[in-house]
Amino acid sequence: QVQLVESGGRLVQAGGSLRLSCAASGRTFSSQVMGWFRQAPGNEREFVAAVSWRGGITSYADSVKGRFTISRDNAKNTVYLQMNSLKPEDTAVYYCAASRSGYSGQSGYPQGYDYWGQGTQVTVSS
Repeated sequence: QVQLVESGGRLVQAGGSLRLSCAASGRTFSSQVMGWFRQAPGNEREFVAAVSWRGGITSYADSVKGRFTISRDNAKNTVYLQMNSLKPEDTAVYYCAASRSGYSGQSGYPQGYDYWGQGTQVTVSS
């Protein structure tokens, strides 16, 4: 079992930056793909970014490419999402997710993940 706890979400003005953190505990952290998803009211949960266990493979949704950066520190069992040039449409609850599997085509979809955090709210004002 893996427990995931997100932090760092808050209200920020458009154009600003935030760094989200996700602390993992329970199982061996370094063997898992980690991802970030987000869900705005009335919308389905959507993929934001994913990183392989060594950090050598990353992927991003087109909507955040060039603005967001995912990274991980396996020694600290933590994954990060650096968000720059934030837009009002980035407003959502952001969820951290962990997969027991290696990086694959499923890493961009919610069904590719086995464990989820409770989420952290990010609100971007215009």
